[in-house]
Amino acid sequence: MQAAVLGSPVSHSLSPVLHNAAYRALGLDHTYSAIETAESELGSFLGSVDSNWLGVSLTMPLKEVAFDYADTCDELSTLTGAINTLVFGTEVSAFNTDVLGLVDALAEAGSKQISTGVIFGSGATARSTLVALQRLGATEVNCVARNVSDVERMAKIAQVIGVNFNHTSVSNSTWLTADVVVNTTPVGALDELAREVYSPAGLLLDVVYNPWPTQLAASWAVTGGTIVSGLAMLLHQAGHQVTLMTGKPAPVAQMREALNAELLARGLSTI
Repeated sequence: MQAAVLGSPVSHSLSPVLHNAAYRALGLDHTYSAIETAESELGSFLGSVDSNWLGVSLTMPLKEVAFDYADTCDELSTLTGAINTLVFGTEVSAFNTDVLGLVDALAEAGSKQISTGVIFGSGATARSTLVALQRLGATEVNCVARNVSDVERMAKIAQVIGVNFNHTSVSNSTWLTADVVVNTTPVGALDELAREVYSPAGLLLDVVYNPWPTQLAASWAVTGGTIVSGLAMLLHQAGHQVTLMTGKPAPVAQMREALNAELLARGLSTI
């Protein structure tokens, strides 16, 4: 059986390392690869899969267009408007494991119960982050982002899940006093903000993991805060994908070990 991560670009994806390590640990004769797939190519790819396919992981730019090809969607993908997993069977089933990966990564770092959160960015990962923070207990979430239409979309989700949501500028944000701050913006976007970090109260999860630490994460740690790499989210969301595709509990410890070995080989920081 086989599976893959689809998206563009995916040539440097760490997902094959995680999933293939899981298959080895579970004693499964499966393979997992990375396949460059543009948004316009997803339909033809899905039309070509046969019974030898378990499913696929989806990264940008495919997380929204995938709704056109799913027969069923789980609650989290419907709520967030983002799909990162398709499982093949008698039908194509869609899931969002990013939310679960975020919850696991934050809980593992000690944020098992929070009340306030701040999100930088407003895309698909930001929407998943909003739901993850609510699942951890957050009742107040502040968003700092430029795309007004995307922020309005997040506000609608917040209303559904019962979170008090507000959109502010950085200067009016509660990012230095919140229980959890999650940066979902691209690498370098918050480098200037890193200069303003001073004695942060909460934990920072930065989805950017190359380079690591980011300038924001480095400043956060130096001034006394706790930081979590986006690789922790990647690890845990992949674990949930393994379970969905194989029906077996994911061997997260072995997946982490393989991930760290690959990170060392690439000259990157481990988790």
